[in-house]
Amino acid sequence: MRCQQPEDSGDMAEAAPQTATDKRVQRSKQAVLAETYRQLTEGGIGGVSVDEISRRSGVAKTTIYRHWPSRSALLLDACSQIGAPQPVPDTGSLSGDLRVLTETLANGLRTATWPSILPSIIDTAERDPQVADMHAALHRNMMAPFTTAVERAQTRGELSPSRPSNEIVAALVGPLFYRRWFSKEPLDSQFVEHILHDLFSTTRLNH
Repeated sequence: MRCQQPEDSGDMAEAAPQTATDKRVQRSKQAVLAETYRQLTEGGIGGVSVDEISRRSGVAKTTIYRHWPSRSALLLDACSQIGAPQPVPDTGSLSGDLRVLTETLANGLRTATWPSILPSIIDTAERDPQVADMHAALHRNMMAPFTTAVERAQTRGELSPSRPSNEIVAALVGPLFYRRWFSKEPLDSQFVEHILHDLFSTTRLNH
């Protein structure tokens, strides 16, 4: 009597090569995005070259364009990796929550790579609607934890709802951005404390 192969053996044989192919594709895409991001940090959006990405990553241009139909699509994908929203702390008080968030942002502005990319995104967004949409999304993601903390405090009565949350957030993060890109002064803990003190001196609290 002949033994029959299990009916799904062919599917299993096909699955193994497919899995290997998927992993190779994923590695190629990651290599391209990593090199794109590296070029963004060095020269902004204008400094990104698909030829150089191909040479440095070892991924053929035809493969790159198979995954991203244009340089703009690749840039949008690489830039979308910036500014993943941080967790919203819950210290039990608005001042504690904002202190954690502000110190984290200040540290990112000092040490992370994305602050060197963001100015070129803002500049390009003035002329490119797709980049403008991406910049708006990045901004929402970065500011979302601050907005959540402020609105949570307003809901529980710790903070008066008379002032819009976006104005409070702007008053808090604006000085950090000013020091990072304009005055180039230190973004240290003392400055964070000054910002928080000024904010709570001018924002009406409910006691």
